[in-house]
Amino acid sequence: MDGVDLALCRFNKTNHNQIEYKLLLGETISYPYYITEKLEDALHLSAQDLHILDQELGEYYAGLVGNIMTRGFRPDLIASHGHTVIHQPDKGLTLQIGNGDVMAQKTGIPVISDFRIQDVSKGGQGAPLVPIGDRDLFRQYDLCLNLGGIANISLDMNEKRIACDISPCNMALNTITSWIELPFDDKGERAAQGEIHKDLLERLNSKDYYKKDPPKSLGKEWFLRTFLPEIRKTKMTVEDALRTVTEHISEQIAAFINQHINSKSQILVTGGGAYNHFLMSKIRQKCNGEIVLPDNSLINFKEAIIFAYLGYLREQNKINVLASVTGASSDTSAGVINNPN
Repeated sequence: MDGVDLALCRFNKTNHNQIEYKLLLGETISYPYYITEKLEDALHLSAQDLHILDQELGEYYAGLVGNIMTRGFRPDLIASHGHTVIHQPDKGLTLQIGNGDVMAQKTGIPVISDFRIQDVSKGGQGAPLVPIGDRDLFRQYDLCLNLGGIANISLDMNEKRIACDISPCNMALNTITSWIELPFDDKGERAAQGEIHKDLLERLNSKDYYKKDPPKSLGKEWFLRTFLPEIRKTKMTVEDALRTVTEHISEQIAAFINQHINSKSQILVTGGGAYNHFLMSKIRQKCNGEIVLPDNSLINFKEAIIFAYLGYLREQNKINVLASVTGASSDTSAGVINNPN
């Protein structure tokens, strides 16, 4: 819900048959209020209104790409994740809106979209999708941790890439700050002022999801149904809620990381949560290994860069979703290709 991340990337093969990328341009465009309002309610829209929003969002994305094109850039390909409305892979359901065909017709450029559904149809989680990019583009790190709406992680184990969603992250923290009409807890300063509510922390840590082994993934539905009600029914200040949830996030991240790496391992951390100084201090305290914070462009745009890479692979009909990560019956060259007329 922060907005749209746009990453204009160039990919090249090296002499050793590895892929290198260059970020030519990176921008985050905040959604206008009228779109934010609709996206917040998307889970409850009728089928017709959801279809209209899908078209509208595709037009909006196309306009953002068109703006980049007026500055002298013309991409060969657009890879668009879209906005997730439904993600229930256990029921074979996942839905990302932002119509790829509308984008293709409006921009005149081929668009690859809908990256998750093929994996889900093979019994996979359809998430996370970035681990193949972590493996190929950021191979110098032992583990990649992304602190977005949901904290997710990937690493190599027994010569296979594994990954999973760990816990809610900014999705939870930003929901709490919205109760006092703040978009986020700047640098975690409010959380740092709070006290841990031990009963709430114990209830959050005891959720069944955390007892499952990968592959596994989280969606907004789980957060709204299972996680958020625990916070709402507990009487405490916003600062205490932020402090308790920050403790929960850092504990869950450390519980996963410390099973798989040692003190010499390097952990690349990206996503908006990397700017939360208090959360990062708790992760550092609890985790084995060296935490590596890259420059701001990579913190902000790593996932967008990797979705560009997924499109690059799909255009060549190469594998871009790993069954070892998602639990699907086989690897997939995923994504629907929408060609302009």
